[in-house]
Amino acid sequence: MSKHIEPGLPTRDQILNFITTSETAAGKREIARAFGLKGSEKIALKALLKDMADEGLIDSAPGRAFHKMGGLPKVTVFRVVDIEGDSVLAVPENWQADGITPPRVRVIERSKAGAMAVGDRFLGRSEERGAGYVVHSMKKLAKSEEMLLGVVRREGDRFFLKPVDKRERNDTLISDIGDAVDGDLVLAEKAGRPPRIVARVSEILGDPFAPKAFSLIAIHKHGIPDHFTEDMLEEAHRVSKTKLGDREDLRNLPIVAIDPADARDHDDAVWAAPNDKGGFEAIVAIADVSFYVRSGSLLDREAKKRGNSVYFPDRVVPMLPEELSADICSLKQGQDRAALACHLTIDAKGKVTAWRFTRAVIRVAANIAYEDAQAAIDGGNAPEHLKHLWAAWALLAKARDAREPLALDLPERRVVLNEQGQIVSIAVRDRLDAHRLIEDFMIAANVAAAKALEAKKSPVMYRVHEVPGREKLVALKDYLATFGVNFALGQVVTPAVFNRLLERVTDPEQRPQIMEQVLRTQTQAYYGPDNHGHFGLSLGSYAHFTSPIRRYADLLVHRGLVRSFGLGDGGLTDDEAQRMKVLGEAISQAERRAMLAERETVDRYVAAHLSTRIGEIIDARITGVSNFGFFATVDGIGGDGLVPVSTLGNDYFRYDEGAKTLEGDVSGVKYAPGMKLQLRLAEANPISGALRFELPEGGSAPRQQKGRITTMHRGRPKGIPHKGGKRR
Repeated sequence: MSKHIEPGLPTRDQILNFITTSETAAGKREIARAFGLKGSEKIALKALLKDMADEGLIDSAPGRAFHKMGGLPKVTVFRVVDIEGDSVLAVPENWQADGITPPRVRVIERSKAGAMAVGDRFLGRSEERGAGYVVHSMKKLAKSEEMLLGVVRREGDRFFLKPVDKRERNDTLISDIGDAVDGDLVLAEKAGRPPRIVARVSEILGDPFAPKAFSLIAIHKHGIPDHFTEDMLEEAHRVSKTKLGDREDLRNLPIVAIDPADARDHDDAVWAAPNDKGGFEAIVAIADVSFYVRSGSLLDREAKKRGNSVYFPDRVVPMLPEELSADICSLKQGQDRAALACHLTIDAKGKVTAWRFTRAVIRVAANIAYEDAQAAIDGGNAPEHLKHLWAAWALLAKARDAREPLALDLPERRVVLNEQGQIVSIAVRDRLDAHRLIEDFMIAANVAAAKALEAKKSPVMYRVHEVPGREKLVALKDYLATFGVNFALGQVVTPAVFNRLLERVTDPEQRPQIMEQVLRTQTQAYYGPDNHGHFGLSLGSYAHFTSPIRRYADLLVHRGLVRSFGLGDGGLTDDEAQRMKVLGEAISQAERRAMLAERETVDRYVAAHLSTRIGEIIDARITGVSNFGFFATVDGIGGDGLVPVSTLGNDYFRYDEGAKTLEGDVSGVKYAPGMKLQLRLAEANPISGALRFELPEGGSAPRQQKGRITTMHRGRPKGIPHKGGKRR
């Protein structure tokens, strides 16, 4: 029921009372209607509202609705900042009350079907309850409704926003440019409705080509938290002074940390020595982060939100403040450090037959780069403790070979920068035995952690990699058939099945293509409390235990071990034990966000590296084929670029869905994944990371007849003419 209000210009108190009790958003129009204002009274109301805003009594929310200064708009956009038990907490996204901290309000969700996670945005209606507020969620906002990230481009008297996302093809008209100028990298808000969407610049990020800008683009695009508050930094400093207490003393052992040469944090260190049974006793010592970062603390809530550290070529966005991640929790040479030690017994066949976990104090004998450790072993001048590690690893490697994990040779790109942030080189990382040694010790400790928690019937945050689904296996069978390779669907699928398949492919041209398809057949790994095994590693129980500085999942496993084995304070709480599924979903989502941001950033560096080679002929390999063309990557460097079907010449191309190939009717030329060829680099956009290629002989000049394709669908061709690379 609407309130009866006497007509006439309202007082300040009447306006404040109306906007704080109104059931809907209260803008100038609603206030005028409520008080029956007309003509000149509306003009007077506008002036009064401006005076009230200048006096700090009210403020305006998006949509020009007003709210009491220091209070909440009736309807506005909120962002979820924390989840405590069953309570979802949010803050208003736009807060204009200077000197007043935005309130954290409890969210009342309309249904649990669209359960919210930290970072989600939604339209909400606020309601005063007691001395505070609650907010009712009205509509969850999609990612695309967040901020636009792009570069300002001037065209005459108008400005446009050129997107940094390579998937976005269209520029957006800027209606409010603020202080930005042509060429600035900016964040902008969307305004208007399709098809008339415009952008309002809200934050200027600077020169998009400046050093470190490429990672900054990814950080802002994906909403990765990259700043710690003063309160968090103070808490990190305070807990870093905590006395280590009563621990197993392992400082007499020559434990070593083997890491990349440029590593800033050292989670793990290893030691091994032969026993009298033909095997080894070994220790995998991991930074005892749970001792410093307690559940429910500011640091814990922030680490949970971040989920993991994010690694870019020019910077690291850490999960924990540097005083912890790069100092007190980092296992540095010659420094006493708190560790959670996994003691392993390895038999003569490389099987881990026993394990136990203790809280220990260690003093790392040396921080060694992978290359240096390998050189010492290869040169025959390694100290005894390194020789023992290699001998113990020889047994672990024997056991690994026996269980036959998935063997895919997947190169990893490494971007090398100079001190000015400019690219020196982009190359594939070398794979040394030193890398494999650390991997196998870490896998052994991860398995031990999972099985130790299972034995105690404790909750486990598993690292799960499920068996490929039938749909993907059928697609693989159809694909392999085009090479004359048989793949039986009735068999029990194990990693060894894929390994045998790859061993049968001896053609150097076909092998990369088939390996690529086997990779695409795999499911995506994730975190969760239900054990479905780790298919790729051929393991029945697997958890991440070895990197708690940079992964929240590992921190939860540490807390589980501390609680289960009575190792002191900092154990898993009852609330965490009950919410493992929700936590697993959140950190899996954060991991996918980090992987995408890291990959896109490397693509931008690759595009910048190649931008001086426009027009050159380069060696490339096809990574994917579709009905609108094919994607290729530069050999040895990476970076995907499109060759549109419209640039392939006068031929009529057929697309075979099963084989994922394009084949010319007249020429018989076939384009397939994995195929090596030479292409001309036509475009390299460092801002979006996009590349575009052309065939060397013709480029993309207009032709008398554009390329056309026919899609092979269930054995029956269906002609689809193409223009400009798009389906019509």
